[in-house]
Amino acid sequence: MTKFSNIISLEQAKLLALKNQGLLDSEFGKGKKGTLSAIEHLGYIQIDTLAVIARAHHHSLWSRLPDYKEDYLHELLEKDKSIFEYWSHAASYLPICDYRFSLPRKQSYASGKSHWFEQDKKLNKYVLDKIKAEGPLQSKDFEHKRNTPGNWYEWKPAKKALEQLFMEGKLMVAKRKGFQKVYDLTERVLPKNVNTNIPSEKEYAEYLIKKAIQANGLVEEKEITYLRSKTKDAIGKALKTLIKNAELINVSIENNKEKYYTTKKILEESNKIKINNHIHFLSPFDNAIIQRKRLQNIFDFDYMIECYLPEPKRKFGYFCLPILYNNMFVARFDPKADRATNTFYIKQMHFEKGFKPNTEFNLMFAKKLREFATFNNCTKIAIDKADAKWKKEITNSPLERG
Repeated sequence: MTKFSNIISLEQAKLLALKNQGLLDSEFGKGKKGTLSAIEHLGYIQIDTLAVIARAHHHSLWSRLPDYKEDYLHELLEKDKSIFEYWSHAASYLPICDYRFSLPRKQSYASGKSHWFEQDKKLNKYVLDKIKAEGPLQSKDFEHKRNTPGNWYEWKPAKKALEQLFMEGKLMVAKRKGFQKVYDLTERVLPKNVNTNIPSEKEYAEYLIKKAIQANGLVEEKEITYLRSKTKDAIGKALKTLIKNAELINVSIENNKEKYYTTKKILEESNKIKINNHIHFLSPFDNAIIQRKRLQNIFDFDYMIECYLPEPKRKFGYFCLPILYNNMFVARFDPKADRATNTFYIKQMHFEKGFKPNTEFNLMFAKKLREFATFNNCTKIAIDKADAKWKKEITNSPLERG
């Protein structure tokens, strides 16, 4: 029997985290099938509205699937119905095979919980009846007059009702037009063969634990409960049971007092992980970095998206992207895809303290930059604020000039 130390090196922890996130090699396959495999493995892909560059859900999938196309995600949702939209720790695309584990949250909303706003039950009924009678509808299909400009949080009443009914599970997103949701009755969207049995508290807790470990390699308890209200007690009990039954093991990282959970199989496979030279420009909402404290603990990378800060307080830029080079976060840059001119801009470039880009890095960066610009439907690249010597090397790279 293999014996496992309860302490692993920081390098081993990094490799475990990256491998299980699919960021060392493309392990999910290709095309639409690979896209579904990635979502099933990771458990979710976060949806975000910001469109400074390709939206977060497309960006996160492209980082793991070099041949990814946005149509794959749309087809999986609308035609194949092998994924669905709902809430994970945030709005997400989720695998339909995990549908039943969305039911506890839906049950809490159907029992009276409100989604951000106070409910108008008469309006909820009106909206539901209208969709029942007329078929799939968007928010704009419900008339509403506004005398003053509105902000994102000043939703019109019908949109509030649609989102409440969506959170309760009475409505699903059948498709999107542009980026706007098209809602329909759940019974008309959900495939007939999907398991709709509500999991027990124990089942749900074990699902969250195992999914987190599968996607991340090793996790702390607080990472499993992250933004999931009223799960702490059940997850704590389930962790003790899984440890007792030898389904999980405890590990700690050298010079880190936190307790992590993983499996013997994952830990055993970590000895076989080999790292090939690679570089990724990650979305601020990428699964691998969304928990900033974890990112700091394992990778010593202090990251915050600054678009929510007033401009004078921004240090790295509105939408800065972390740059992962092999198993280190070495830099970040602030991008913008200008669709009008087909130009991809790097507005600012910042290297982490102690990292000096060499020729190998510059060549890899230039190649990835060209690929990323193409993914963002840009044919030209412009680099603004950056070290003059580095900028010259990148600009002169034959790989970048393409």
